[in-house]
Amino acid sequence: MSEPAAVVTGQDGRTRCAWGDGSDDYRVYHDTEWGVPVHGERALYERITLEAFQSGLAWITILRKRPAFRAAFAGFDPEIVAAYGASDVERLMQDAGIVRNRRKIDAAIANARAVLALRDEGGLDQLVWSHAPVRHARPASIADLPAQTAESLALAKALKKSGFAHVGPTTMYAAMQACGLVDDHFAGCFRGGAR
Repeated sequence: MSEPAAVVTGQDGRTRCAWGDGSDDYRVYHDTEWGVPVHGERALYERITLEAFQSGLAWITILRKRPAFRAAFAGFDPEIVAAYGASDVERLMQDAGIVRNRRKIDAAIANARAVLALRDEGGLDQLVWSHAPVRHARPASIADLPAQTAESLALAKALKKSGFAHVGPTTMYAAMQACGLVDDHFAGCFRGGAR
């Protein structure tokens, strides 16, 4: 059996990563956000949180629930989320607009506290971007796409050491892709190299 195509030509005539042509939601995310460098404490905290919630689920689920996540987690303001207590956890567990997983909710709150603690050590932006690879080859095929790398393993370890939870190396590689630390738009995709 042959490997699925890495890129496809959409109805708009653009050649893009095949996953990015699956729905309007995916197309907009792929074409405007995925792989674009993300900086700033709040923006990186949001991406790390969403990637943690995505673990074990389809990304489209998280993408479609993103507005509800933003409302539930105060626009991903780490100062506000860090102050969440037991009543907030219960409120979030009743919020059908988000993924109701207590361990992931608890991790999001713990991670907000860890973000604040990192301010004395250069901040989340510095920690995350210090793990961007020096060299990275864009994948030519699906077989070339790793689930994790030495850099994502190192980032996961650094985040865990700083008090973060639900930040394994595979989840962190997905965050590195989403936040533009690596350009994993497949060869032939019109977005590749357009960071």
